[in-house]
Amino acid sequence: MDNQQIKEQDLFWSAIMFYTRIPAPKGIPYSQPHLNRSRKYFPLIGIIIGLIFSGIYAISSVCFSPTLSTLLAMCATILATGAFHEDGFADSCDGFGGGWSKEQVLTIMKDSRVGTYATVGLFFMFSIKIFTLLEIAQSLSFSLFSVCVICANTISRQLSSSAIDHFEYVQDIDASKVKPMTESLMTNNDKLTSYSISLTSLIAMMFVSFWGSIISILIASAGAYTFLNYSKKRIGGYTGDVLGASQQISEVLFLLSITAYLT
Repeated sequence: MDNQQIKEQDLFWSAIMFYTRIPAPKGIPYSQPHLNRSRKYFPLIGIIIGLIFSGIYAISSVCFSPTLSTLLAMCATILATGAFHEDGFADSCDGFGGGWSKEQVLTIMKDSRVGTYATVGLFFMFSIKIFTLLEIAQSLSFSLFSVCVICANTISRQLSSSAIDHFEYVQDIDASKVKPMTESLMTNNDKLTSYSISLTSLIAMMFVSFWGSIISILIASAGAYTFLNYSKKRIGGYTGDVLGASQQISEVLFLLSITAYLT
């Protein structure tokens, strides 16, 4: 039992180290199987990021307006993740916007420079996030607002993680940001853990609105898989950047759907 507990702790901290900039204890073993199985905790990372947003928002709102509090909370979450998914979204905008052939798209995605498509895409993506979060905050109590933020972060990460099991990986594996995760799939128990974490946030979301939650998840799922199918058509499957972009797209669609339902 102790060994199993230690193993699970190692998997959790592996997820923390890969998906965030949150400090982890020293001595956590690193291996490709460890990192691959740590994907089971990807939705839990969403809960943690949502809690960071809510905590910073609550503290900031004591002194600042809702708009400034939202901006500060978003900055905190970006710092916590190292803009991991935003980077994938930006690269995907440049790749699909500027490339014609599969080779061009992949080459542009690997380029560290930020192009026009990425700049415009990030501007509108962040703008939509800010305004939807402000509208949700004005419509709900702080506790229910926090539940929406947490669920948006959790469900979007679950959708991004699930894509690995349903789409083909299409990039030079040696250069991939998700190299360890593309070599093998999670066990059934790992998947059960992952979906159970997501289900917990969904159950909490029911306190906001039952039908609003269902509609938002369906729209977020449809958006993520529409984008992933578009990627499949353009380049044959997904890359690490595409997964990051799918997370951002589904998160924004979830927030947009909740906003529309509440108003």
